[in-house]
Amino acid sequence: MSASADSRAAALQAVLAVTGEGRSLDVALPAALAGVAERERPLASALAYGVLRHQRRLAALRDGLLQRPLRPRDADVAGIIDLGLYQLLETQVAPHAAVAETVALCRQRRKAWAVKLVNAVLRRFQRERDRRVAAVDADPVLRHSCPDWLDAALAEAWPQDRPALLASQNARAPMTLRVNRRRVTKEAVQAELAAAGHPAAPVPGLPDALTLHAPAAVTALPGFAAGSLSVQDAAAQLAAPLLAAEPGDRVLDACAAPGGKTAHILETADVSLLALDRAEARLPAIRETLQRLGLEATVAVGDAARPDDWWDGRPFQRILLDAPCSGTGVIRRHPDIKWLRRPADIPRLAAQQARLLRALWPLLARGGRLVYATCSVLPVENEAVVAAFADATNDATAEPVTLPVGRALGYGRQILTGEADMDGFYYACLRKS
Repeated sequence: MSASADSRAAALQAVLAVTGEGRSLDVALPAALAGVAERERPLASALAYGVLRHQRRLAALRDGLLQRPLRPRDADVAGIIDLGLYQLLETQVAPHAAVAETVALCRQRRKAWAVKLVNAVLRRFQRERDRRVAAVDADPVLRHSCPDWLDAALAEAWPQDRPALLASQNARAPMTLRVNRRRVTKEAVQAELAAAGHPAAPVPGLPDALTLHAPAAVTALPGFAAGSLSVQDAAAQLAAPLLAAEPGDRVLDACAAPGGKTAHILETADVSLLALDRAEARLPAIRETLQRLGLEATVAVGDAARPDDWWDGRPFQRILLDAPCSGTGVIRRHPDIKWLRRPADIPRLAAQQARLLRALWPLLARGGRLVYATCSVLPVENEAVVAAFADATNDATAEPVTLPVGRALGYGRQILTGEADMDGFYYACLRKS
């Protein structure tokens, strides 16, 4: 098998693991890339992300080109067609190569009967492209490849912003860096990046953020290995300033993995920090991040909803609850979310978020601050959770959330995906009176 065919086979394997097995792309893609040459991995990754980003649109095009539906057991053939359509629609791959290499996947997967079918479908699309695309794209939900339930939720929550939110889900997210202020200045990092051929621009309102003009491998960035910088979206870099930890504070990062916000808190203040996560398998990522950046914290496994299992009884002056959520604000980075999330997940997550708030509140010192954060754009996980908790808790006061981006709500502040080219995030600040 050629190297290019190898990359397409890996992309197909990753896509099928997501759509057929319900695995996350973060897990499926590394497994699929294991046998792929280093130089071919960027193509494989781009194809996997692209097909999942546009999956519903591709499926609509595919179904319109087929004379009869494919059988469920031939989901891999459907995936092969989607892969070919994506290359013809969204990439600079030469059309003849896109068709030939994609058709070759049928033989590799022992679907020789599908060779002529896949070739015919892709050739037909080339002939009828404009008409076929126009018909599918007349429906914005298909054009932006959004599940019906999510489109309905966005339309209800943000009717005026729905078109922009649909488009933002398929936009390419920028690569934003966070400068480790303990080791170097932002200006020095910016100059070093430019000298290495990676120009970057400051992000207004964020003292530690630089956005690269073009994404790059972290291993190619000067200063990354030495701990001068980290990769973190601008919206996520708002958590530490909102927490406003002061020297000597005891701080709890209640759902800490993979450790980006933990590290940022430690970069901004000399505090005693407990980084907690319920999944022991995720703790090494936190420790590795802290070690690379030259930071220290206590890293422990524990369920934030069950403090009796791990809390020593001493209150925290600051608590960050970066609550588990739907991830609907980061779909542009994780397109598999669109196909892995289900409508029933949302009320279940909201109930879990409420439990976490109730469980952690007694751990907060008098006069202390709890920052509630999610990477969701759905009010049921955000404003509704905070409002219900604040209204039912006598000593909880919602403080104004002052940020350079987003919109103020009754209790917190919502950043919609794409605003200031940031991920979608919600923040609320609660003070214990």
